[in-house]
Amino acid sequence: MISWNAVLAIAYKEFVHVWRDRRVMLLIIVLPPFFTFLFGHAFENSSIRDIPAMYFDVDQSKESREFLDLIKAKDAFNWQPWSGDPNGRVELFPAGVQAAIVIPGGWGRGLSDGEPLPIRAVLDGTDTNTAPSVQGVLQETLGDYQSKRRDDLIENLPDEVIDLGKQLSEGVRHEFASMMTPWDVKIETLYNPKLSFIDYVMPGIVGLILQLLTVTLIASTVTREREVGTLSQLLVTPLRQSEIVVGKVLPYLVISMFLIASTIAVGNLHFGVRFQQPLLLSLTCFLFLLFSLGLGLLISVFSRTQTQAIQFSIFFLLPVMLLSGAFAPLNQLPRPVRLCSELFPLTHFCRAFRNINLHRAHISPIAGDLLFLAIGTVVTCVGAAFLLRSVDE
Repeated sequence: MISWNAVLAIAYKEFVHVWRDRRVMLLIIVLPPFFTFLFGHAFENSSIRDIPAMYFDVDQSKESREFLDLIKAKDAFNWQPWSGDPNGRVELFPAGVQAAIVIPGGWGRGLSDGEPLPIRAVLDGTDTNTAPSVQGVLQETLGDYQSKRRDDLIENLPDEVIDLGKQLSEGVRHEFASMMTPWDVKIETLYNPKLSFIDYVMPGIVGLILQLLTVTLIASTVTREREVGTLSQLLVTPLRQSEIVVGKVLPYLVISMFLIASTIAVGNLHFGVRFQQPLLLSLTCFLFLLFSLGLGLLISVFSRTQTQAIQFSIFFLLPVMLLSGAFAPLNQLPRPVRLCSELFPLTHFCRAFRNINLHRAHISPIAGDLLFLAIGTVVTCVGAAFLLRSVDE
């Protein structure tokens, strides 16, 4: 049986260590809300804005000017005029832009003659997300201009054409009207109707901040004790390894609960993210915190110095940040990488968090993720307790 008096004594000692370390206290109080603000504003909106771009209007026609006025009204671009060889190679990087369009000579006349010339678009493919978005905005604007010209053409048809059209059969008139009317798709977006990117990435922001601080903080506990020599004194006392482990985890669990409360408060009050099913979310966060603390404790057991503990923590957290699906869907990764991602607690935390908050899921869809977090908590904490004495010896 675990003696809770012994556990609380060790926990009190850890609280005193944290309280006396002003740098750690500063990190606990300042970093979570600061990183939430920083990451939140960085990922608040996924739509492109103010992309530096340049245009070259070779045609200089009424039609080309109308199209340019239409595309300049889009806030996706920050346009600047450009001159050079319209048929030559367009260098984007030296000009400091990510896109360029060239309206060829005769473009406006081609629209009237029924032989439209293609607009030349040059995109910077360095950013694989921005280039397709820019292409989509260009296609959308061109479609809007085409619809505008079609409407103007229909309005200016001679009366003779209108009278002739009335002589057509009703079926032909309906088919003609269908072909002239833009075909539309009625889209109904579920779970995140506003397509708010901040709602998607908020679990990643919360989980990443928590894991970053909890793992690094607790990873330094045992190594600090080892460096100052108090770990050996603890191990020769009648205290069990399990009591030492629980006593060391308990204060950082309380601190971590404060961290998650502050990050969620910033997400709700500042970014307007609504959190659903608080009890289920709390259970998910609790299991994730325990798993993260167990990992930090396991790292500290194998580290001889605090420097080694921090290095091991960074070595673990670096792939977690990139491959856990915190900021991008996991299905975009190759299958072997996705299988490796399933070993990270942050992967299961983000998936369960999104299922609860966005899909309004109950316990069954997230049971597998919660089970993984629970098993990981037991394995890491029991492993740290078992290895604590043997590694130190």
